[in-house]
Amino acid sequence: ICAIAHVTAKTMPHEGAECRRGSAPSIHDPATKELSVVVPSYNEENRLPLMMDEALDYLEKRQKQDLSFTYEVIVVNDGSKDQTAKVAEEYCKKYGSDKVRVISLEKNRGKGGAVRTGVFSSRGKKILMADADGATKFADIEKVEEGLKNLQPWPKGMAISCGSRAHLEKDSIAKRSYFRTLLMYGFHFLVWFLCVKEIRDTQCGFKLLTREAALQTFSNLHIERWAFDVELLYIAQCLKIPIAEVAVNWTEIEGSKLVPFWSWLQMGRDLLFIRLRYMTGAWKLEAKKCN
Repeated sequence: ICAIAHVTAKTMPHEGAECRRGSAPSIHDPATKELSVVVPSYNEENRLPLMMDEALDYLEKRQKQDLSFTYEVIVVNDGSKDQTAKVAEEYCKKYGSDKVRVISLEKNRGKGGAVRTGVFSSRGKKILMADADGATKFADIEKVEEGLKNLQPWPKGMAISCGSRAHLEKDSIAKRSYFRTLLMYGFHFLVWFLCVKEIRDTQCGFKLLTREAALQTFSNLHIERWAFDVELLYIAQCLKIPIAEVAVNWTEIEGSKLVPFWSWLQMGRDLLFIRLRYMTGAWKLEAKKCN
């Protein structure tokens, strides 16, 4: 298994294609915004408007209260086959391209690949990952910001604050089938046993990173599908980046792209390969420098 993991290991996508398109912004450049919000979107024409309305309403009110607060929302259209790009472009027209940007990928790369693309094009001092379904209340950004603040002083400017649904686990179990509950516990065990031991909920799509932490983790990221969050946190632990886990309000929204059995199977395979590929040296961590 180690040999298969090593031989089949793929190198990371080249950053240049994602970061340096002419005068496009890059995470390697100095920050010019307080906050970047990266929203990976695949066939989200129906769910995206609710999330964007809530997020932009909050961000606009916050900017009016604090004139020094600046933000951008980056919607990464991950090869959608519906009208996701068109829906996102309407927000760009309404709020201006300085506040809302749309990046469209020709082919679907997976949630991790979409987030990575958005992060590499971000301009914020802090970068928030937020799901397009709006399952997490956007105002809870204040909770993850507080979690980030409590980690200070940040070593080399690096810190990560993760939204967490762990406090809701008992209620969710009551609504799940025994099979799905078994899959959930099996996945949690593999995450704990193979990769990340101190974070109870690695999969919540509401994570806030300092710019330096985002550069170091996403520059080393390989997984582009569902298990990318686990590799992200595994890299953070290896680099000794402090991580906070903060309870957030979360509601399950219909339309999930996660296929229970096959997605869990793929994630289980990815978890095993994450550990083996780093252990065998097929994947290595490299320090990156900001300009």
